[in-house]
Amino acid sequence: MVVSTSSPAPSPPIPTGGGGARCRPPLTLSMPARASRRFVSASASGMPVPASRDPISLPRPLTSADLMEPTGDGLKVAYQGCPGAYSEAAAKKAYPSCQTVPCEYFETAFQAVEACVADRAVLPLENSLGGSIHRNYDLLLRHRLHIVGEVRLAVRHCLLANRGVKIESLRSAMSHPQALAQCEQTLTKLGIEHREAVDDTAGAAKLIAEQKLQDTAAVASSLAAELYGLDILAENIQDDSDNVTRFMMLAREPIIPRTDKPFKTSIVFSLEEGPGQLFKALAVFALRKINLTKMESRPHKKRPLRVADDNCSVPLKHFDYLFYVDLEASMADPNAQNALGNLKEFATFLRVLGSYPTDVS
Repeated sequence: MVVSTSSPAPSPPIPTGGGGARCRPPLTLSMPARASRRFVSASASGMPVPASRDPISLPRPLTSADLMEPTGDGLKVAYQGCPGAYSEAAAKKAYPSCQTVPCEYFETAFQAVEACVADRAVLPLENSLGGSIHRNYDLLLRHRLHIVGEVRLAVRHCLLANRGVKIESLRSAMSHPQALAQCEQTLTKLGIEHREAVDDTAGAAKLIAEQKLQDTAAVASSLAAELYGLDILAENIQDDSDNVTRFMMLAREPIIPRTDKPFKTSIVFSLEEGPGQLFKALAVFALRKINLTKMESRPHKKRPLRVADDNCSVPLKHFDYLFYVDLEASMADPNAQNALGNLKEFATFLRVLGSYPTDVS
């Protein structure tokens, strides 16, 4: 859902379920024809008609996203990587009974949900050691999917090699760049100096098994070792034991926000250039005692540079930024609605990416 101060026209900050209408029409609870005729005739005859209500306060029609079983029974869930990837484990944690759909790239997973090939996507957003996965922040803005949940997964890296290979004979380690960075010190201590980056951890395990490499190991999960017939030479080789990745769950339609359990709301906005603009934006939440759990700035790709005349002989060019923010608040809370309404008054762009239950596991 978009709440924008520029085209297209602004929408109210409460999700309205329009993300997937072309794939799954929302279940509407319409008034029977007979009741409708009675309502019309009553108004025509001068009988009292119920007072109109604020459209924002009216209940939203249910969507298929609201009716899905929490276990994910019957759901197809897209993830990036090969079978055995940590993203697949996260998908199974989020939806234990789902059918997982591996995708080559992050964008492929977004496209799979948009094209109704999959019902959900579970993709990494940040890691406690490696930081944010910036590619997915950019894709969130490019695509029209909604964040409907989050799941945290403890990452336990293993060193995998073909049967009979010893650690002493290893010259190289292959894995996703983030996984290699998370195991940098341990790999050096083991005497493995060379690193080879590939698209995902399970893909590294698959490649080593297929090519029967004898001097290269994969940094991947124990499940990948089982799937591709590799030996586990060492377990828990990450440099920090507290290695947790936060994944987002994406759908074509938003869920109905609630206030009976902890919720989080993710937004993205941009501001005019000038002193105090960011302070002013953050103040709309601080004044309402809304806690911010995450803030990420990314260059605005559609408007990367802003020309500013600061009374200099040569106009200066500044980067123009988008700010991604996570709030500890539900969009069902009027306090959060008022905060976004205040922010909308001076933000040049504002979009709600999703309002969803917080993972408290």
